[in-house]
Amino acid sequence: MAEPESNLSYDQQERTKERKLGKNYKWIALSNTTLGALLASIDGSILIISLPAIFNGIGVNPIATGNVDLLLWLLLGYTIVSSVTVVTIGRLSDMFGRVKLYNVGFAIFSFASILIYAASYLLTGDTAVFAITGLRLLQGLGAGFLFANSAAILTDAFPSNERGRALGFNQIAAIGGSLAGMLIGGWLASIDWHLIFLISVPIGVIGTIWAYLALHELATIKKNQRIDVLGNVTFAVAIALILISLTYGLVPFGNNTTGWSSPIVQGGTMLGLILLVVFGFIERRAISPMFNLALFKIRAFAAGNLSMFLSGIARGGLQFMLIIWLQGIWLPLHGISFENTPLQAAICMMPLIIGFLVSGPVSGFLSDKYGARLFSTTGMLLNVVGFLALSTLSANFTYWIFALIIFVLGVGQGMFAAPNTSAVMSSVPPEYRGVTSGMRATLFNVSFMFSLVIFFSILIAGISTTLPTALYKGLIAQNVSASTANMISSLPPSSALFASLLGYNPMKALIPQNVISSLPVQNANVILGNSFLPTLLAVPFINGMHIVLYTGAAMALIAAIASALRGKTYRSPDPAKR
Repeated sequence: MAEPESNLSYDQQERTKERKLGKNYKWIALSNTTLGALLASIDGSILIISLPAIFNGIGVNPIATGNVDLLLWLLLGYTIVSSVTVVTIGRLSDMFGRVKLYNVGFAIFSFASILIYAASYLLTGDTAVFAITGLRLLQGLGAGFLFANSAAILTDAFPSNERGRALGFNQIAAIGGSLAGMLIGGWLASIDWHLIFLISVPIGVIGTIWAYLALHELATIKKNQRIDVLGNVTFAVAIALILISLTYGLVPFGNNTTGWSSPIVQGGTMLGLILLVVFGFIERRAISPMFNLALFKIRAFAAGNLSMFLSGIARGGLQFMLIIWLQGIWLPLHGISFENTPLQAAICMMPLIIGFLVSGPVSGFLSDKYGARLFSTTGMLLNVVGFLALSTLSANFTYWIFALIIFVLGVGQGMFAAPNTSAVMSSVPPEYRGVTSGMRATLFNVSFMFSLVIFFSILIAGISTTLPTALYKGLIAQNVSASTANMISSLPPSSALFASLLGYNPMKALIPQNVISSLPVQNANVILGNSFLPTLLAVPFINGMHIVLYTGAAMALIAAIASALRGKTYRSPDPAKR
């Protein structure tokens, strides 16, 4: 009688796996899961640059009164849904099969992509926005299945001495895709905005069929497992409340430049945090918990997730800040029209992507030999240097210096991502890999949202202290009446930043057309020109940006310390048996 696989040595298990599936199966698993992670992450960021073309195509002004909610949900709803669902999906994958639920996710993603593309042609106006936004939420659910299972499938398929390299490529796809999505979206928007939604259709369909035919379940599924319904619901509601509240914290409320004073934002955030505490009590007493909190007793797991969360906060919102910097100030001052700044900004960000793509595979490969701690810690220290170096630049910087700094940031992020993921996934028993992958994906997405909200709020707070006065004086100098100048300078700075982010001339968005038409042509041309607002915005923006960059550097430094304290040994016994 053949020896049960659970009694085989590690090397014997790997040889048995190769006899069953062939030597190339691990590369098939890597190719498909990398495709899934790439596609899901590209779709998470593809709208950032292409939103102006989409809204123009369907005939809606995104920065008009009442349309900001549509803008936020179309932009961030995808990330919110995937963040809320990945841990639950990861737990279900441990119970019913990672490959099975991964295939379901690919199918959901592809089906939603087809419907979104159809809606972009068949519908217009607010109806189109609501339909596309709703279908993007469904697409985000499919992405949640892909994010929750790709790392777990790879961890099952690859031996420990090759796992860092494999997860490195997967992480390059996940993080690099979010960077590349901006460039792809801007490029496709310049050709035909419908292509933004079409690109995921053929790739998704091919990936779905390929996954169904080629992937095999390698995880050992325990029988008679039960679903922790109360824990799953509590966690999902808590994360949803926090993320939605954070999203509306970006929107001005009353006379305030942000929404943090809103009772809904404050109440939703507080209730979400309370529910997370309740979730912890539920899980400690549940017979079959959704997430085994004892995993946090594993030093490599706890340190790896903490450093990933902090690095995500340091990195995530910075992309938006740099794009606003480029689109709102630097590119217009160099003669680029506001309408052309979105694509040009994505091109200017290429050194960040290149640095990440260069360092990710190399650090993943080397971490298999030398461990994760050296590379992940060094990567975060490079980010500290990069943040501090950015803080030395003026608003109208020399591009090659900017490019070099963001290249270093990309290298640091690549050095951190793959080794850290490999260490986290290898630190837990095999039966927890699905839910661990889900928790890792949740922390990754939540850190992005935290970063965006924290950095944007800091930036707005910094700008709000000096921009109104500068804008008032600038408008008065161009023969705008004092009452009108006072009204315009009192508007939330976020309106101007959102306008520049979307490729609109901010002054056209802020100043009523009848005011512009009443001015002498020379004054009107100055106000609507490329340099008027960027010149006024430069000093206030840099003041706010300094606080953002110092905060990012502090987060990256703490992440480096947490990474250095992870220890050298990652594989641990089942914490539930301690």
